[in-house]
Amino acid sequence: MSAARIAIVGAWGQIGTALRAAFAGREIFAPPHAELRFEDAAAVARLLDDTRPDVLINCAAFHNVDRCEREPEAAFAVNALAVDRAAQACAARGVAFATFSTDYVFDGTLRRPYREDDAAGPLTAYGASKAAGEFLTRRHGARHYVVRTSAVFGTTGTSSKGYTLIDKVLAQAERNELTRMVADVTFSPSYAPHVARAVKDLIDTESFGTHHVTNAGACTWFEFVRTALAKAGLGHAPLERVTYASLGNPTQRPMYSPLESTTLARAGIAPLPDWHAALDEFLAARAARLENARI
Repeated sequence: MSAARIAIVGAWGQIGTALRAAFAGREIFAPPHAELRFEDAAAVARLLDDTRPDVLINCAAFHNVDRCEREPEAAFAVNALAVDRAAQACAARGVAFATFSTDYVFDGTLRRPYREDDAAGPLTAYGASKAAGEFLTRRHGARHYVVRTSAVFGTTGTSSKGYTLIDKVLAQAERNELTRMVADVTFSPSYAPHVARAVKDLIDTESFGTHHVTNAGACTWFEFVRTALAKAGLGHAPLERVTYASLGNPTQRPMYSPLESTTLARAGIAPLPDWHAALDEFLAARAARLENARI
């Protein structure tokens, strides 16, 4: 049964913007962050009581991985405790609850793509806070969706940076500036509009539970950027392969964390396109956006 009324918190970032487009034609309630902070439990409760949605989708997160290491209390406040309170408020009102998680709940040592039923073992405060949010969501009953993604990209900037990594890299290449990119961290890219369409299908089919929603395939950051530059006609731009250790970043990240879905097919939902096709769609959307900006 299709959800007719959708409430989205964090609706103006990459995934939130894509979700608003995916649910176009439905009744959508998407307050900006200035009007509703997800950590404000009373504000979330008022949103539920005022709008009476069929589902509340949480796209809010504290996802600056390095800052989370320095500010773990803030990370857990947003990514775990606020999620717990929202899931509880939804359960009390008979509202389904969806929230996003990450490949960072895994330690990256398995050396094969992680499936939904693999055990979490986060290395970072960010990953631990997101894993806690998953566990706390599940304790409030079965009517929930925990959606794990990885390295989300799209044409909308992130709330914390105002741009996407791939946009930044393309802009550097257009100026013929050197880009240094890590070649020993492997992940599954996630194109926001593709993720949003799959989440819409999960909600419409009431396929509750934990799901991995990424584009098919895996790559390193170096491979991802090199492919994007080539597809954009910028293959001549200087691009240097580096190791994560050479960056001197003290935050320990999962080095191999592609995600594999075992649940979408069982729910009758088509797998997401390969990440190469996702890059093609992204680059076409970016070109259209830039052309519209010039008009």
